[in-house]
Amino acid sequence: MAADPLSRVFAALADPTRRDMVARLAVADATVGELAEPYDVSVQAVSKHLRVLEDAGLVSRSRDAQRRPVHLEAEVLDLMTTWIERYRRQAEERYRRLDGVLASMPDDDTTGQGGNPT
Repeated sequence: MAADPLSRVFAALADPTRRDMVARLAVADATVGELAEPYDVSVQAVSKHLRVLEDAGLVSRSRDAQRRPVHLEAEVLDLMTTWIERYRRQAEERYRRLDGVLASMPDDDTTGQGGNPT
């Protein structure tokens, strides 16, 4: 069974190396060799990471003369942002309701010192 697009994006970004690649590609397109430079791994290993990102729709590769730049498909991040934002709004609403309940509760601190009455 194929995973849904959101699951593929989250799975691709679960790896710190791939997250770093996405962060670097957000600044500028890069070749596989350029992406491999800061890592102590082979170009083939970087290519495998890129294949996972590509399968998730996060990056694409093109040909520019002899250069094959990797490009971040940033609109795919909107899928994650939309999903996260929905649950962030729901959580904020729950906290607002909790704040309202707590604000309506009487203050039962009868000692005036913040401790238990003795």
